[in-house]
This record gives sequence, C-alpha cells and structure tokens, in this order.
Amino acid sequence: MDPNNKNKNIRTTPQYAMYQRHNFWKSNTGENPLFNTDPGKLEDQAKAKLTQNGWYYASSNAGQSHTHTANRQAFYRHRIIPRMLVDTEQRDTKTTIFGHEVNAPIGFAPVGINKIYHPQGELPVASAAGGLGLPYCLSTAGSQPIEDVAKSNEDGAAKSKDGAGSAVRFFQLYMPHDDELTRSLLQRAVDSGYTACGLTLDTWQLGWRHDDVATSNYAFYHGIGADLGLSDPVFQKRLREAGIDPKKQPNEAGAMWIDNVWHGRAHTWEKARWAMGLWKELSGGKPFYLKGIQSVDDAKKCVEYGFDGLVVSNHAGRQADGAIASLDALEKIVAAVGDKTYVMYDSGVRSASDVFKALALGAQFVWVGRLWIWGLSIMGETGVDHAIRSLCAELDILMNVGGFQSIEQIKKDGKKNLDSGEKTYQLMNIPSKL
Repeated sequence: MDPNNKNKNIRTTPQYAMYQRHNFWKSNTGENPLFNTDPGKLEDQAKAKLTQNGWYYASSNAGQSHTHTANRQAFYRHRIIPRMLVDTEQRDTKTTIFGHEVNAPIGFAPVGINKIYHPQGELPVASAAGGLGLPYCLSTAGSQPIEDVAKSNEDGAAKSKDGAGSAVRFFQLYMPHDDELTRSLLQRAVDSGYTACGLTLDTWQLGWRHDDVATSNYAFYHGIGADLGLSDPVFQKRLREAGIDPKKQPNEAGAMWIDNVWHGRAHTWEKARWAMGLWKELSGGKPFYLKGIQSVDDAKKCVEYGFDGLVVSNHAGRQADGAIASLDALEKIVAAVGDKTYVMYDSGVRSASDVFKALALGAQFVWVGRLWIWGLSIMGETGVDHAIRSLCAELDILMNVGGFQSIEQIKKDGKKNLDSGEKTYQLMNIPSKL
C-alpha cells in the first residue's frame, strides 16, 4: 500500500492497513513479523507458550463445545457481497460507543484471571488497548486491582505509537451476593474513571468445562488471580471476619473471593435493576448495560426496564452447551429492538470478516476476547498490540477491497451487504434412542 495514498489526508483514525506494509518491509531490515495472526496458528503458538492449565482455561468450552461450534458455523453461513468502483480512499474506521469516539468498532472483551496468561495480568492488556484507542473492559474476575488497571490504561494511551491512543474503559460486573461488596467494587470503578458498566448475566456459576474439572483447574482455589478482590476494603473486612489471612492462606482467601462472585445464586430482573440504580447513583448516570442476552423476550425486557444497551453473547460457548449461536440471536434481537437500544455483539469472533458480519447484521459494536488472550500469552503487551492491530488492519483492508467507506455504511445497509443464501438449516426431529 502506497504510504502517500490520499486516504491518509481524510482519516481521523490510524491507517491500519499500513500495518500490512510495515510487516512486508521488515525482512529488508533483518527483522521478521512478530508472529502469525492466522487464528488457528495463533492458538497453536499460544498453546506452546502456556501451561496445560492456562491453555485449558482459555480454550475450554461448556460440555461438548456445541455452542462454540454453532458460533463458528453461523459466521460461515453468511457471505459478504463486495462492491466495486467505490472511492475507498474516502475511508475511515471510526465509530462511537456510549458517547466515546473510538478508532474502530472493536473492543477488548472482559476476560478474567489474566495472570494465568502473563505475570502482569490485565496491565499489559489495558495498556495496549489505550495505545490503540480502543475500549477496554475489565472483568470483576480480573487479577489486578481496579485502580492499577486504570492507570495502565491511561499510561498506554499516553505512550501511543501513532498519537491515536485514548483511555476508554468500562467495568464488567459479576455481581457478588454481598451488596456492600458490590457497592464497593462499583465505587472503585467510578473513582478510577470507568465510564460504563456491564452486568454479565450468564455466569453466576461456571459452566461445566470437562478439561478444567478433570484437572482441578480453578486458579482462584490455588491462590492465583484474586488480586482485584483482595485489594477491596469491604472484602478485606470479610476476610478478617472469617479469620482468613490472605498471605498465609492464599487458597482459602482466593476461594472466598470467587465464591462471592461465581456464587451459584441466580439473579433476577429486579436485582439487575437494583445494580443499574446503584451504578447510576455512584457514577452520576453513566451507561449501564446487560451482557449475555440471547432471547428476544429478554432483549425486550432490557428495553422495557431502561437499560442503556445489551451485548448479544453466549459467553463464546463457555456457559450453556447446545445454545443458539450468538450471531443467529443477534439477527432476531436487532429485528425486535435494534432501533430502541444500543446493541453490541460478542462470541466467536476470530477475524475482520466476523466483525463485518456482526455489524452488517445490526450490531453497533463488537467485543473480542480470545484473539488478544493468545497475543498476551505469546508476547505480553507487544503481542496484544500485534494481534489486535492486525485485526484492525484486516478490517481496514476488507473495507478497502470490499467497497465500504465507513462503519456506518456497513450498519446502514445491513443484510444487503451479506448473502445468507446458505442459511437453509432447520431444527430436525432426532430419534429418542440417540
């Protein structure tokens, strides 16, 4: 790609497509690209770097992985229809989310226990997100204090390579069964500059993941990854009340923390509304959304009860095995409430074409998880940046060769940009003997 092309004169975001040229040129200076970002090869490289338990936790899905498989099949069924002779030199990847203008419709999905992927946990991830100018969402199951992650996000934005960094960060709530603890966590997030909160609905208990169960693979029960909780003043009080010394009894302390978060107690719509009210009270009315919506009826309730948005997600197939593909749920939910609330997408995204398809089917923003986990596992912050910068470059190039000048064009024309002719499947009657 010619670095003097006219696109650079109209862009408000980095020319991500130039990252292709950057890597093509490297061998001329005796260098190699950092690592292959083909999703399958990326996974292989991460697997070689991680411990067995690190790999199991990152890669395991619920049950027989049927939901995970359904996610990938749904993407495969849809095809992009490229448009020719469009002036894509007039091209930009910018979009907005909850009032923030960001460089691409791609965010860092909340993922817990990052210390099993890298010694610094969430810090390099938040820093990379800040440097890229993309939204970062911290999980309640994070393995670094809320405040430290916020600072890393700010530092990453400040040291951005291309001057395009920005520190946009949200907090993902796994709601404890202890209301005082919930208040403390949300207050810390507000005080640390997190500007939206998403309540995850499908994980008050972990799904059954065979590899993890078979290897007792639960880091919190082995003294790893509870730092976000251990740094909380209310939880510290709970530890003292229980007579647990976190330094001498790290396993017991970690177990007590995560048993407050993935506690097995089902939430209700009333409790979700309570959490929204609490966040609004503490934050001065900042956005509160629900993550894990798959049912049209639930999406309608989300609108009825006044939530600021929703994420169509099946937790990437890690919670309910045999569930509907997230992309199929997206189509139905957008048809029902897409003009009434801010609809986001999560689950199974492995490429720029996946991002494009989710946008075309009505998502206004797309969250990505495992791709940056693999980058983190391979090469820390540099690996995270390479994996997600490559994804942004792939999207920029796809828009260029496919005839799309803006993210809004993809969303505006929606299904006109896709061929779903292969979508002729139906639920079949299966003999009971099977």
